[in-house]
Amino acid sequence: MASFIQLLFHLATFIVVLRFLLHLSKADYFNPITQGIVKATNPVILPLQTLLRPVGRIDPASLLLAVLLKSLGIFLALQMTGQLAGIGSIFVGGVAGVVKTILDLYFFALIISIILSWVAPQAAHPGALLVHQLIEPLLAPVRKFIPSLGGLDLSPIFVFLGINLVSNVAVGLLAQMAGLPVARFIGF
Repeated sequence: MASFIQLLFHLATFIVVLRFLLHLSKADYFNPITQGIVKATNPVILPLQTLLRPVGRIDPASLLLAVLLKSLGIFLALQMTGQLAGIGSIFVGGVAGVVKTILDLYFFALIISIILSWVAPQAAHPGALLVHQLIEPLLAPVRKFIPSLGGLDLSPIFVFLGINLVSNVAVGLLAQMAGLPVARFIGF
């Protein structure tokens, strides 16, 4: 049952994090996938946005909701397994879980983008367009330093390395700060 609770809260966190990243990357609001995510999360996000207004590309309400959802999922899973952890440990575990979700989302979006560039380079499907809009803010700065080699774009390799480094260092440190019982519940 604890695994089922974790799955539900992980999916909810994933959707809220996706909304945060879509706002961050200025994805096309008229994309039907974007509209679906926004409409699904509006009942909870809009009241939070009255307190935490978006600042430019950053939507703190979405980020806070994602951390709260992940923390609540960790808390409930710990309660169901009979383990104890402090509120601070659970919150740090929630932050680590959200950072890991962001990194995982970027990782898989990058893989999808690479596959699409081989299979359907000019795809106009809303999902393909959304993936490209999502990862372009990551790839653009790297492309400034790493030029393409005869049409071969090496920037995804360096972004993969960066995602791995941040995942291993930052998420690993946050998971250690959270303590042993919580680390298992954030995805390690």
